[in-house]
Amino acid sequence: MSIRSQLLLVAGSVAAMLALAPAQAQETVKIGLILPMTGGQASTGKQIDNAVKLYMQQNGDTVAGKKIEVILKDDAAVPDNTKRLAQELIVNDKVNFIAGFGVTPAALAAAPLATQAKVPEIVMAAGTSIITERSPYIVRTSFTLAQSSTIIGDWAAKNGIKKVATLTSDYAPGNDALNFFKQNFTAGGGEIVEEVKVPLQNPDFAPFLQRMKDSKPDAVFVFVPAGQGGNFMKQYAERGLDKSGIKVIGPGDVMDDDLLNGMGDAALGTVTAHLYSAAHPSAANKEFVAAYKKAFGQRPGFMAVGGYDGIRLIYEALKKTGGKTDGDALIEAMKGAKWESPRGPISIDPETRDIVQNIYIRKVEKVDGELYNVEFATFEAVKDSGKTKK
Repeated sequence: MSIRSQLLLVAGSVAAMLALAPAQAQETVKIGLILPMTGGQASTGKQIDNAVKLYMQQNGDTVAGKKIEVILKDDAAVPDNTKRLAQELIVNDKVNFIAGFGVTPAALAAAPLATQAKVPEIVMAAGTSIITERSPYIVRTSFTLAQSSTIIGDWAAKNGIKKVATLTSDYAPGNDALNFFKQNFTAGGGEIVEEVKVPLQNPDFAPFLQRMKDSKPDAVFVFVPAGQGGNFMKQYAERGLDKSGIKVIGPGDVMDDDLLNGMGDAALGTVTAHLYSAAHPSAANKEFVAAYKKAFGQRPGFMAVGGYDGIRLIYEALKKTGGKTDGDALIEAMKGAKWESPRGPISIDPETRDIVQNIYIRKVEKVDGELYNVEFATFEAVKDSGKTKK
């Protein structure tokens, strides 16, 4: 072979490699997973990260011919961190999705970036009603506080609870929880005798709990974000509220499954309304709990389910688009999606891009020596009422 022929062959090979390079780059779908892996909301981040890993172990890391790559970033639930990390992921890493978002301020911080870049933002945790209204590219697989707080408000008013003291974290989800509970509880004839808001970061509940005790309510309505329930229940017992007959009620965040066993018998009898319990009796949930326990040595909580369903929604959307990563096409593919989750049947409301799901009333009971949220009533296909009231 002549030198000229050899050079032409080499040049042709290089050209072929260069032609293939962009195509190969496009064969990877990147998901920027922004979670609080450190700080007060770390249990939320760990649950979601675990659930995403579990789903990918079970279903593979290839969808519609595309390799799925997850890039995990820790924002410690600080919105300024979230915004910076989302921007880096979109601009530098060229991710096709941003996902996670442990608290509402984090989800809101990323919303303008999702809109500008036309990158779907999958909210797997944060629960304030307004979130999906902040960008047409946001879809939520977690919950809203309105879904559970309205239902526990109705239940309390109908079940002999006349006077309630409220203790809620002082940020948007806490305000949603308080307002929707109060609206339904007072409409049913209940009375709020004390209203306390506690700081989101590193709260000391003890002085507030004394005020609760002094107001002599039938029950304390509590919303604190996932991860803070254990500390709350410890101080609730230390202040003797469990011995004074004052019950705890609320949305289920305070009784998160991954912390419940550590709360001790003070938690027994607590009634909450929520989207998920590790004790949910479906076959799908039993499989999920067994797989999660085997992989991570603990039971999953509701944040794990938000992550598990979030990554599933991404997979299903990519199947519908044939692996195309156009943001508008992906959002359209997600609207109206429905499947059987470990929590029960769920769907994505095509109008609001928010989750529609069952809400269960549960009571903390001891089962085989462990504490569980045992479901005893079901409200089917609950939409977010927070939007319809605007």
